[in-house]
Amino acid sequence: MKHSTSRTASAFALLGVLALPAVSYGQNRNSNQNNQVKTNMSSTTNIRTPRIPVEQFKLDNGLRVVMSPDKAVPVVSVAVYYDVGSRNERDGRTGFAHLFEHMMFQGSENVPKAAHFQFISNAGGTMNGTTNTERTNYFQTLPANQLPLALWLESDRMRSLKVTQENLDNQRKAVQEEKRLNYDNRPFSNAFLRANEMIFSNSRNAHSTIGSMADLDAATIEDVQEFFRIYYAPNNAVLTVVGDFDPKEARSLVEKYFASIPKQPLPAAIDVTEPAGVNVRKDTYQDPFAPTPAFILGWKAPQRRTDDAYALSLADDILLGGDSSRLYLKLVKGNESVLAIQGGYAERRGPGGFSMFVVPKPGNDPNAIRATIMAEIKRLATEGPTAQEMEKLRNNMINDSVRALQSSLFRAQRLSEYALYDNDPTLINSELERYMSVTPERIKAAAKYLDTENHALLEVVPAPRGATQNAAAANPARPAASTTPTQPGTPAQPGAPAPQVPQPQPAQPASPTKPPATPVEPTPNRPAAPQQPGDVPQQEM
Repeated sequence: MKHSTSRTASAFALLGVLALPAVSYGQNRNSNQNNQVKTNMSSTTNIRTPRIPVEQFKLDNGLRVVMSPDKAVPVVSVAVYYDVGSRNERDGRTGFAHLFEHMMFQGSENVPKAAHFQFISNAGGTMNGTTNTERTNYFQTLPANQLPLALWLESDRMRSLKVTQENLDNQRKAVQEEKRLNYDNRPFSNAFLRANEMIFSNSRNAHSTIGSMADLDAATIEDVQEFFRIYYAPNNAVLTVVGDFDPKEARSLVEKYFASIPKQPLPAAIDVTEPAGVNVRKDTYQDPFAPTPAFILGWKAPQRRTDDAYALSLADDILLGGDSSRLYLKLVKGNESVLAIQGGYAERRGPGGFSMFVVPKPGNDPNAIRATIMAEIKRLATEGPTAQEMEKLRNNMINDSVRALQSSLFRAQRLSEYALYDNDPTLINSELERYMSVTPERIKAAAKYLDTENHALLEVVPAPRGATQNAAAANPARPAASTTPTQPGTPAQPGAPAPQVPQPQPAQPASPTKPPATPVEPTPNRPAAPQQPGDVPQQEM
């Protein structure tokens, strides 16, 4: 995995309104509100760091379970990853994966609407969910004694989510409002979606995670029930538990709450292949919210976890990685022709992408800036990185790995990804070595993915408010909805776990107050319907 690549010049802050949204270039580069780093605990330079323990098993219903005990801190993180993202959506049904991220908090057989938030919050935990092209995930971190609660909550909605017309209507409106807020009324946001369509030809790769509002409007309750049945089955998911727990007790709890959830036929395989060329070479987008002109460059890139992908990821760092990167030094600190430059490699299980978003300083020629960018790319492809750049890369990789793996939630998310994408969660212990083994020659060779005329250019031009916007190609006619949806099983859910309250310490004479019990039920004085956690705009580049 790769660390964050938000390459923003300090002058960018002066623009104020230029907050960037989530875009569908691929796996989130500012992933889930968490930095993605090149993770592992070994290296080719005699670095000795602890290996992450990994235990795994599979239930009879197909649920893959990964456990990684760690007694260092009395917390536990639980992540559930479903193998469904925008890549699984067909034309006429876009936005369903993201819609279900919202639907999963609307209640289930034993959990009232929005009570998932209250249970976790009252137990002293945090939680959220995210959607990207590759998967939908749900995660929480709680005190270690609240593991039964987390597993019960996740199993209840996997088993018996309330996919009702009322919830569909409510969350459809919530997603549409999110699109209006984060895309339709925000500078540059829809330009990123258009740039994605210019890079990719296959609609499964090209369409946005937020999806089409027309598709969501046309969705029936039968459509969404069928989507839940197909993709939210235990045999299409990975459950990961990391932190302070006893593996035998955790396995018993997993079996208790998840084993009776029925499996479903696996989803049909999807085709995400792409032709070699980008879909559209050049276009202009009129943005009524853009305070200044900008442009986006986009390339096709290799699939994740290939030799070229590792090397291109490091070329990304050399070109765009922070204040000492080549393009920042050249364009921001050097000739001061650019207010902001950011982007990078976006990994996917299929063809990936590479993009750059550039905001020229007023009075500077965008053509000259693009010429400088392409010249610097050619220099990297011709000369390769310097010894100093290689040393910086290695130091940053080791530092990022050690820091990131201190988080139980980060480990849970990475283990889930490796299990879901690669069927091998132990890759968490070898990824750093893969990155550390990349040579300057391989980085030089990988830069040729960018040193080409086969790239997209989208020029973003400020336009008067209300101006006609460039629109994505219209979706084909909507196929008929299924009229006989299959419900996801009927076995009764085990009862909620009893409150797990630590024994209080003996009272001290000077302090007669007893420690409060850990609440696990929604309390009357809490809001009846807390707000859905916002999907923080995230740069998937």
